[in-house]
Amino acid sequence: MKDSVQDTGRDVVAMSMIQALRSAMDVMLERDDNVVVFGQDVGYFGGVFRCTEGLQAKYGSSRVFDAPISEGGIVGAAVGMGAYGLRPVIEIQFADYFYPAFDQIVSEAARLRYRSVGQFTAPMTIRMPCGGGIYGGQTHSQSPEAVFTHVCGLRTVMPSNPYDAKGLLIASIENDDPVIFLEPKRLYNGPFDGHHDRPVVPWSKHPKSQVPKGYYTVPLDTAEIVRPGKELTIITYGTTVYVSQTAAEEAGIDAEVIDLRSLWPLDLETIVNSVKKTRRCVVVHEATRTCGFGAELVSLIQEHCFHWLEAPIERVTGWDTPYPHAQEWAYFPGPARVGAAFKRAMEG
Repeated sequence: MKDSVQDTGRDVVAMSMIQALRSAMDVMLERDDNVVVFGQDVGYFGGVFRCTEGLQAKYGSSRVFDAPISEGGIVGAAVGMGAYGLRPVIEIQFADYFYPAFDQIVSEAARLRYRSVGQFTAPMTIRMPCGGGIYGGQTHSQSPEAVFTHVCGLRTVMPSNPYDAKGLLIASIENDDPVIFLEPKRLYNGPFDGHHDRPVVPWSKHPKSQVPKGYYTVPLDTAEIVRPGKELTIITYGTTVYVSQTAAEEAGIDAEVIDLRSLWPLDLETIVNSVKKTRRCVVVHEATRTCGFGAELVSLIQEHCFHWLEAPIERVTGWDTPYPHAQEWAYFPGPARVGAAFKRAMEG
């Protein structure tokens, strides 16, 4: 792991992803008076998933506060705060709700540094619970990461575990450019292996739940090899990190699993080095297939690794359909679909 950890105290405790995210905001609210947290129901209520629970009571309603149901207003206000010198951390209650704020994100936040010739920046972090896991259907379960990776001036992050979630969120808050911080809600309480509609184990029993209480960062531009291997490279992020690991174990393949963590900027070096070593590659993500982020990954691998590849690059994704309510586990890329792609890649 290439993390450069700067920790103010090595006291480590087991945390869920929700607790780790809350700890990151707590650390930064205490360290920097310019940090403010706001959004729908994030104050007294503590957020719909309780990620901000207790922060308003600790830091007051001028630092942690509720906003009207106006995503455009929330993001627009954060752009102004950032230009003024604050570091707003805003929550869009579900990633599906960001569309009314799209113009503010793309036309204002992402372009502020360029348009002002570096006189102003937008040091803001936009937290968004994303993906499935609550049977919320098409209005509460989208994975829109590809929309943001397409926009120059934005950073896009998606952690898969509590340790990374805290370190990446602190790094995002400290960054001087806008960061889209996507949180797979299916991982809030524990990792999934793709066979169950509840976490396989609670985070307290997973090694990546051991999180320092104090300050540390995880770089916003590095991937992590979570499972070394020599026969096949699996490139993934978010919930499908665990699905991919399960599929590799069940298939008995010596697969190398790369958790991207940061989608953009992308750690292309780690990807290329792995694919050149294994000569085979499968890309896995939960979002829809057409124009999903996996398409960009496949294109980059083809450009940089063509002469090393011994089989076509495989891609396993969600379906190009409206997100189903009751059938979301059929929509998710599961170990069976991922394993079938492994087989094709190995036989290619």
